[in-house]
Amino acid sequence: MRSECRYGEVQAFRLQPSVGEMWAQVFRPQTDVDLFTYNFQIPLWKQKSGHGDEPVVWDYHVILLHVSSGEQNFIYDLDTVLPFPCPFDLYSVEAFRLDDGLRPEFHRKIRMIRADLYLTTFASDRSHMKDAHGKWQKPPPSYPCIQTADSKMNLDDFISMNPKVGWGSVFPLSDFVHRFGRQTDYSYSLEGQ
Repeated sequence: MRSECRYGEVQAFRLQPSVGEMWAQVFRPQTDVDLFTYNFQIPLWKQKSGHGDEPVVWDYHVILLHVSSGEQNFIYDLDTVLPFPCPFDLYSVEAFRLDDGLRPEFHRKIRMIRADLYLTTFASDRSHMKDAHGKWQKPPPSYPCIQTADSKMNLDDFISMNPKVGWGSVFPLSDFVHRFGRQTDYSYSLEGQ
């Protein structure tokens, strides 16, 4: 397993305005989904920084879920090698996989936040990307930090898995997949993967 840290929350923030006009014309209201665990270890497969069929363990990960009026929902993940956008069911099988084979500390929860709420409340001064000596772990993006009138940094409110903290709703991964996937049972096997 490889461990990664990037500016996923900022990438998702910038992705939303770039498709915003298309959303208004084509899509129903969007949902932005942030993936986190209590200990900030998110195993995901089919990631660009992965090697073979090994998962990448993110400190946290942000994806966009398009809830379609058709039969299939779609995931927008800027770090996946899967199609972009990716059909939800394909992403579930290939990138999420099941928590059953993982140690309990790697079981995933999802914080789901409406995109319009995310765009108006999220703020990051990028301080979480500096080491103990104040140096960048990865070079920061060239564009300005994201701020709101109320906050310069509220990432912890978005990554908390306490349902009483922050915005949106918190789901176990299996509930999330059941709610947005076409299949009615997420207990199928991933043999051979």
